[in-house]
Amino acid sequence: MRIPITDFVTRLQSFPSSAFDGIDEIRAFLQEKPVDQESLSPYLTWNRQHYTRNLIDKTELYELIAICWEVGQASSVHNHRDQNCWMAAPIGKLVVENFRVGFENVEAGKCHLEASNQVELTAENPCAVDPREPVHRVVNPRETNQRAVSLHVYSRPFDTCVVYSPEQGTCGEIQLHYNTAFGKAVPAPSAPAPRTMRIQWQ
Repeated sequence: MRIPITDFVTRLQSFPSSAFDGIDEIRAFLQEKPVDQESLSPYLTWNRQHYTRNLIDKTELYELIAICWEVGQASSVHNHRDQNCWMAAPIGKLVVENFRVGFENVEAGKCHLEASNQVELTAENPCAVDPREPVHRVVNPRETNQRAVSLHVYSRPFDTCVVYSPEQGTCGEIQLHYNTAFGKAVPAPSAPAPRTMRIQWQ
């Protein structure tokens, strides 16, 4: 049975900090308590040029974000700053593509990545990012021909990450931003600082 996002948030806030140190407890919660898609409506925004990041809840332990994907949209390949991440797709069907990092030098902007495996992400099949291989991207496959929404729980919150181009062997740090926060629009960020890559991120 699906639950409203308000109930989901209340339950998430009740977890002790230890639940966010491993991956099993929160992943089981996402499996057992899928979110009712209608209750997400106040937090969903769409953009044909890129996916949107919409903050629903944030504490010292975690942040909960709804990401809205038009058909064919995908994130950059990225990491999560050594933090845990859990994902579910209450609307649509997404694919998580994982990568192994053979070499990485962010200061030099160089890396070497190899494709690892793929995971299908749905309401019934949430996933946790493997701390041993945390680099990945999320794709809304064009062949599904439908919009998708994914819920992401990040612990602990972070505001930068590293993005990668497996094809070019390059990488760099980017600043993260929200399109909306608690249902209200967030102003677009100013120009990035020097040495920051302008790449849309998940």
